[in-house]
Amino acid sequence: MSTDASTATRLPRPRSATVFDGPDRAHARAYMKGIGFDDDALSRPTIGIANTWTEAMPCNFHLRALAEHVKDGVRAAGGTPMEFNTVAVSDGVTMGTQGMKASLISREVIADSIELMARGYQFDAIVALCACDKTIPGCAMALARLDVPSVLLYGGSIAPGHWHGRDVTILDIFEAIGAHNAGDMSDEELHELEGVASPGAGACGGQFTANTMACAFEALGISAGGSAMVPAEDEDKSTVAEKVGELVIRVLADDITPSKVITRDSLENAIACVCASGGSTNAVLHLIALAHELGIELTMADFERISRATPLFADLKPGGRFVATDLYAAGGVPVILKRLDDAGLLHREAITVSGKTIGEEAEEVSEAPGQEVVRQLDKPLKTEGGLAIMGGNLAPEGAVVKLAGTERRRQTGPARVFETEEACFRAVKDQKIKAGDVVVIRNEGPVGGPGMREMLQVTAAIVGEGLGESVAMVTDGRFSGATRGLMIGHVAPEAAKGGPIAAIREGDEITVDIDNRRLDVDLSDEEIAARVAAYESPPSPFGRGVMSKYAATVSSAAHGAITS
Repeated sequence: MSTDASTATRLPRPRSATVFDGPDRAHARAYMKGIGFDDDALSRPTIGIANTWTEAMPCNFHLRALAEHVKDGVRAAGGTPMEFNTVAVSDGVTMGTQGMKASLISREVIADSIELMARGYQFDAIVALCACDKTIPGCAMALARLDVPSVLLYGGSIAPGHWHGRDVTILDIFEAIGAHNAGDMSDEELHELEGVASPGAGACGGQFTANTMACAFEALGISAGGSAMVPAEDEDKSTVAEKVGELVIRVLADDITPSKVITRDSLENAIACVCASGGSTNAVLHLIALAHELGIELTMADFERISRATPLFADLKPGGRFVATDLYAAGGVPVILKRLDDAGLLHREAITVSGKTIGEEAEEVSEAPGQEVVRQLDKPLKTEGGLAIMGGNLAPEGAVVKLAGTERRRQTGPARVFETEEACFRAVKDQKIKAGDVVVIRNEGPVGGPGMREMLQVTAAIVGEGLGESVAMVTDGRFSGATRGLMIGHVAPEAAKGGPIAAIREGDEITVDIDNRRLDVDLSDEEIAARVAAYESPPSPFGRGVMSKYAATVSSAAHGAITS
């Protein structure tokens, strides 16, 4: 879509005209002319390019260059792009450190900062560029909150590395650390693997949180159809970015706002996509938080209902064989949408930023002949989706487990209780965790962390030591989308808010029962209440600043860990 100058002047400028038009706004134009914007540029719609670029991680490393292609598309379509940046915290780089506490908190900061920029400069429309885990929901939350014409662009997945004749992802590194601790991998092998496991720019390659949310938001309709799974360094990514720049002008002209795209039906489509793809448990937090921005009631019970009805079709890591680049080669997210549609599980009439319905997007799929990444309708990997919501006396507000990463349906064993992730990792590293144990990590919830850290370093080390099918874990923290095994997270209420997880003591018998969706400790209600009343969480090391403000305002994980 290209637009000449005369056409551009007819494009709507519902917000930027207030900033740049008329004699009273001469000072605003003077500022902008001094940095290269002329009268023609300032008479066109201004499009905010919200970028989450950083060179502190590979996931978002390429977004500065990608933004240039978006801006080319905006200019060609008659708009004036204005790029700005916000924060981005890598889950992977910070994993296992105190820095990981900043990850979930950054989601709120990203949403708040994009909102502030858009309200301050009164952009007519927005393109948000994202890649690493929290940048994706953070951007989407901001777009929903602002409700101006917008498009979300995912930066794409990294290519897999190659080691000893097989594809590897960053998960292989985390599990290799456990194997190294157990003496099953040498220093030299670990060093060799770390040199090839992350071979360039792009988000982690499995159906971990970044790719889960990218797929979900294409199913939701806030991202352009077919855009999410184009890999970060694929030659087509720049073309996709330019087309998104053109698309946002059409979205502006047609006044397609996020509130028209993000509806109850489209959120259910996104949840179904997560369940069908074996996606991350973090999707529960993020989709509930996104729904809240538009006043749509979405609960953990909705995930349970939809997952029960949705087969697992995608054979993706960490539980399966393939990575995101394989899904792209197979036909991308539209293949998953087509399976959902054929199964009668897609709300077909939900609209997307393209102006098409999601049903139309599904019908236009170009599926690679003979592909094995997404199973055929009559041959799913599992008859139910990849997530389950747990209850029981340990999780009265709920907890989440990723079924796509395990075949176990039940485990009863003695509790091994740790007050922090670091304490648990030391025990794993010292090989003090044994088959049959149920590891409990508490004080890692939204308030207790604060920040609700992911536990991939611990879970992957357990798997790497060969205990992945004999040890379970329970935490009020989170798990990476790369986690596999019988790992139950988001236990709510959390320990710091008086949740029953605070009552558990070393050796207590815990039962994880997937079929009945229960997580229980063998204690009476009276004993749990007495122990919780006597329990004190460790004091927070953060007396002021962003961490303290977050802990004072954040909601339960069951409600999306939101701060508004």
